[in-house]
Amino acid sequence: MRKNSLFQKIAAAPHILWAVMFIVAPMIFVLYFAFTDAEGNFSFSNIASLSQYGNVFILSIAFALIATVVCLIIGYPLAYFMSRQSPRAQKILMVLVMLPMWCNLLIRTYALMALLDNGGLLNALLEKLGLHKLSIVGTNFGVILGMIYDFLPYMVLPIFTAMTKLDKRYIEASHDLGCNAFQTMTRVIMPLTVSGVISGITMVFVPSISTFYISQKLGAGKIDLVGDTIERLFQNPSTYNVGAAISLVMMVLILISIRIMNHFSDDERETSAPKSGKGGGIVP
Repeated sequence: MRKNSLFQKIAAAPHILWAVMFIVAPMIFVLYFAFTDAEGNFSFSNIASLSQYGNVFILSIAFALIATVVCLIIGYPLAYFMSRQSPRAQKILMVLVMLPMWCNLLIRTYALMALLDNGGLLNALLEKLGLHKLSIVGTNFGVILGMIYDFLPYMVLPIFTAMTKLDKRYIEASHDLGCNAFQTMTRVIMPLTVSGVISGITMVFVPSISTFYISQKLGAGKIDLVGDTIERLFQNPSTYNVGAAISLVMMVLILISIRIMNHFSDDERETSAPKSGKGGGIVP
């Protein structure tokens, strides 16, 4: 037992070292700079100055929520369609969903700009057809569209995984009990795949609320989100501490959202867990 315990500690050492260097230490630095001024003196002035960035926080949260909801509306039916296909077709569809993720986020965003810009392929096609051009880049819609395009796979994959693990006997039982397709979806499939939905929401909302490159390029510098504000403040030594304070608030918001999602996920697992009856049967 001692050898196994020592081996486990040695095996975990690289991960612990990595976590301390690249997770714990940066968070400590952010916490330090958030509560100090330019001279290194303890101060709450950085936290107090966050009130002037209230609109930026509200806009970032609103964009992230909209992108997450749209990804869920698109991703859930897509994941359901994929789960109903043959194993071979599932693999092909999985590759198609994951294919954009093989490219860097910067490349995907630039590609979307090439399609949607005023002189891009979409407007060039509309112009040849005699239609009016669409102004997408530099608008709120363009930024949200970029979030949806870049983060949609993060919604589809966990929901698809949850659906493929779903016992088909539940669906057959619902049909035997007289449920139609809509009732089976709302009363059986959706409640049993809540864990995948929660994972997808978390994986889309967290990067959406903290992104800055998408808003920079597809917003054409006209839309200022939290990520853009933090990047701009960090570039100026005189506002470095304020940027750290905003980063600290962002970390708190992300941790709160993850905690809320985990709470709902834990409740879902507790309510869906089968209970054993006296006769060894399953009690709903």
